Amino acid sequence: MSHTTTFRVDGMTCGHCVSSVTEELTALPGVEDVQVELVTGGASPVTVTSQGPLDDAAVSAAVAEAGYAVTPPRSLL
Repeated sequence: MSHTTTFRVDGMTCGHCVSSVTEELTALPGVEDVQVELVTGGASPVTVTSQGPLDDAAVSAAVAEAGYAVTPPRSLL
């Protein structure tokens, strides 16, 4: 059964940014699909479909490896 997780990523401004984040997240074990809604100058929603729940630390590390940061929950960004 697939599991869907949505979070926000700060700092993405273009298609290359989206590609970098998508590549890093897709490399995580169990990830089946990554969809990014680019919000230039804001926090972009990222939806990850995986085989099970994802580890928050692993997601944050993958996004950081791409050069960006996950927006903390309840952030005004």
